Amino acid sequence: MIFYAPDISINPVLPEEESVHAVKVLRLQAGSEINITDGRGGFFRAYVVQPHPKHCLVEIVEVLPEIGKRNYKLHLAVAPTKNIERFEWFVEKATEIGVDAITPVITRYSERKVIKPERIQKIIVSASKQSQKSNFPVLNPLAKFEEFVRDSVASQSFIAHCYDDEKKLLLRDACKKTTDSLILIGPEGDFSKEEVEMALSKGFLPVSLGDSRLRTETAGVMACATVQVINQ
Repeated sequence: MIFYAPDISINPVLPEEESVHAVKVLRLQAGSEINITDGRGGFFRAYVVQPHPKHCLVEIVEVLPEIGKRNYKLHLAVAPTKNIERFEWFVEKATEIGVDAITPVITRYSERKVIKPERIQKIIVSASKQSQKSNFPVLNPLAKFEEFVRDSVASQSFIAHCYDDEKKLLLRDACKKTTDSLILIGPEGDFSKEEVEMALSKGFLPVSLGDSRLRTETAGVMACATVQVINQ
């Protein structure tokens, strides 16, 4: 069982929510061995010292090497879906597969322009713990497409769209191994042609995720998995 405690390196106490889970749900006792991550690369082996349900005191006995560390960074910028549960599903699966940053973007054809970051952050924490990640993805604030494209920086940047484009390559062929990547995924109605042109003018490369027309959340997971396979 992995617990999340962002300040564990300076304060050997589990947060209240994690303490409740450890003591009341799992019924851990003094001497129980647990693993803890701070979500920023720190991974620790520890023992329960005082199993209090609000502030469970632990003793760290070993600092472990970073779990799941990769030699590349992946940033996914995805338009939130009209059905927020689909976007949350994407966040969960991308986190499990491996992503470093997620930015929800508002585009011309976006049907959802509001999200609840606190809820999505909880999904990230849960999925990171389940998949034994020591580095949790960063959830960036909601951004407007134009501003995001103008200000974004990455070693290689891609925009996945559905328009016919003879320059468009499959992501698996365009993406370089061990290279930091940024991938833009549009809403259900795709990016507008003007948005695609704007991205291309800023150095984004047009890519396809395959022959099938995918839902936004599926495209996001497909892009994440493709980059993961390329870097195996």
